[in-house]
Amino acid sequence: MAGKPRVTGFLVQKELQYLGEALNNPKKPFVAIIGGKKVSDKIAVIENLLKKCDHVLIGGAMTYTFRLAQGRKVGKSLVEADKVEEARRLMELGGDKLKLAIDVVVAPEIKEGIATQVCEGDIPDGLQGLDVGPKTIDLYKKIVAGAKTVAWNGPMGVFEVKPFDKGTYAIADALVEATAKGAVTVIGGGDSAAAIEKAGLTDKVSHVSTGGGASLEFMEGKPFKAVDVLDEK
Repeated sequence: MAGKPRVTGFLVQKELQYLGEALNNPKKPFVAIIGGKKVSDKIAVIENLLKKCDHVLIGGAMTYTFRLAQGRKVGKSLVEADKVEEARRLMELGGDKLKLAIDVVVAPEIKEGIATQVCEGDIPDGLQGLDVGPKTIDLYKKIVAGAKTVAWNGPMGVFEVKPFDKGTYAIADALVEATAKGAVTVIGGGDSAAAIEKAGLTDKVSHVSTGGGASLEFMEGKPFKAVDVLDEK
C-alpha cells in the first residue's frame, strides 16, 4: 500500500545487533568456524571472513576438498573435485589464518555405532571422512578459548549420527565456555543452530540466528535484505 511505513521487529533488531556488530566491528581476536558439505556454498563467506578474522577454522565435508587440494588421498569422502583449485586459492589467500583439520574420523559408511578410525594423512580406499578428529578438536577449542568474538556456521561432521557428532558438539561446548568468559558468540542459522539447540545450549551463547541463508549472505558481506527493503520506495 502506497505510503505505508515499513518497520522491523525486535528479532531483526537482534539479528542486526549481533550479526552486524560481530562481523563488521568485532572485538579481537575474531574467530570464524565454517563447516558444512560444500566448499562451493562457502567460498565467498570464507573469502570475506579471511579479511576480517584472526582465524578461520574449517570443518565438515568441505574438509575433504581442501585435503584433496593438499595432495592427499580422501578415500570415498564427499568432495567437490571441480572446486579443488578454489580450495587451493583460499589456502594461499588465508595462509596461517586458515586452519584445516589435522585429523579426521573415518568409517566405511554413515551408520550409528560403526567402528571408526582416526586418520592424519591419506584416507584409505573404502573409507570416508565423517568428522574432525581429536587433535583438531583440541586445536579448535584452544583457538576459540582465546577469542573475543566467534561466528559459527556449519557442523564439523555428520552430527545427526553417533559417533560422528563429537566434533560439532565439542565446538558448541567451546562456544558456551567462550561466552561465559565474555566473548560474543554468534551461530549463523541452519545446521549449526539445529546442533546447538539439540545440545540444549541455545541460551548459553550470545545469539543464534534464525536467518539461515540470510545470515550466510551477511557473512559474505552482502547487505541484510530485511533492512534494505526498508529503504525501498
